[in-house]
Amino acid sequence: MTDFSMKRLDTVDSDFERRLKSLLDWNEQDDFEIQKQVLDIIAAVKKSGDQAVIDYTNRFDRRSIQTANDLEISKESLKAAWDNLPSAQAEALDTAARRIRTYAEKQTMTSWQFSEEDGTLLGQKITPLDRVGLYVPGGKAAYPSSVLMNAIPAKVAGVPELIMVVPTPQGEINQLVLAAAYLAGVDRAFSIGGAQAVAALAYGTETVPAVCKIVGPGNIYVATAKKMVFGQVGIDMIAGPSEILIICDGHTDPDWIAMDLFSQAEHDENAQSILLSDSADYLDAVERSILKLLPEMERAEVIKASLSGRGALIKTADLDEAAEIANRIAPEHLELSVADPNSLCAKIRNAGAIFMGRYTAEALGDYCAGPNHVLPTSGTAKFSSPLGVYDFQKRSSLINCSETGADTLGKTASILARGESLTAHARSAEYRIKS
Repeated sequence: MTDFSMKRLDTVDSDFERRLKSLLDWNEQDDFEIQKQVLDIIAAVKKSGDQAVIDYTNRFDRRSIQTANDLEISKESLKAAWDNLPSAQAEALDTAARRIRTYAEKQTMTSWQFSEEDGTLLGQKITPLDRVGLYVPGGKAAYPSSVLMNAIPAKVAGVPELIMVVPTPQGEINQLVLAAAYLAGVDRAFSIGGAQAVAALAYGTETVPAVCKIVGPGNIYVATAKKMVFGQVGIDMIAGPSEILIICDGHTDPDWIAMDLFSQAEHDENAQSILLSDSADYLDAVERSILKLLPEMERAEVIKASLSGRGALIKTADLDEAAEIANRIAPEHLELSVADPNSLCAKIRNAGAIFMGRYTAEALGDYCAGPNHVLPTSGTAKFSSPLGVYDFQKRSSLINCSETGADTLGKTASILARGESLTAHARSAEYRIKS
């Protein structure tokens, strides 16, 4: 790996701000050809329903589906996948599911109300979404953890019907994904993927029911389709490349930190792995660990491209400065690999998930710690949050005016409405004024 190197930055350098900005720039150009293809697919599904879904599935997934009934994966198949799972995998999946459910149950919102002195009642009603669609990548890729992370919060929220779509190229069905779907409580599953699956969920077909919200990861066609159907349905988020930012005080085994950086870099070449430390000697040690460990990694070329293209080792004056840089970056995953993570955590404002202490590898959060691994990326942690139960519940305001309340509030509303020249509003309120 003599041809490999990571960017080295130092906050005292005169060009630090420019280099940091360049490092963080992620401007995935819109591919207008992909947009056109996705628009055509959505239009076809809206017009022709099941037949369009069948045609695209046969074309893109190299299948020979004849009828829409052949697209549905039976509940018996989901149960059989779970029943036939090797015991070690079943135990691991069950452990992860229980921890995710326990965490999600802490997030559940409840309705509330209060009464004012004149008897007027105000409140908020919490209602689960009627039906949610879950997109799961398929084929050789197996993401049972994504099934659990998306489906369990929805079920904890009280969503009565959860529809899963998963592509099965050449009919290849991943049994671990089906087992996770059974364990998480998926109600119906269809072996479809791509933009056609997103369109089917958004608009409904004769066989695939329309949903209120679509969640789950996918390729560029799926992401583009989710963008285009937003408004017809809700979506979870527009996710960018995976990210990890580590702040270390120089006393964690450098091999551990190198592997933590690898854990995100192995996703794809555009993933971003950054280490901040106030010790230049420690950054040197981690770089040596990277060079030592990289050749033995199965996805070494992907990791190498990610670390050399978008990774960095950054020297800071102290941990406080590191925390402030972390807040500017607002990473998807933030590891605080320091002696006193609680004190440092108090200074963090922007991060999707915070992993505290030397023993808390980010990978634990991906699978089984409990908090959701669907997290804001590309700096969006400055204004958004991890996927959770609250994403599958909606709030309705409650207003119940007493006769006295209508009299009092009506006068205020009348003045404000007439100030806006909306006389029907004013007269509607004035009809209830008694005094």
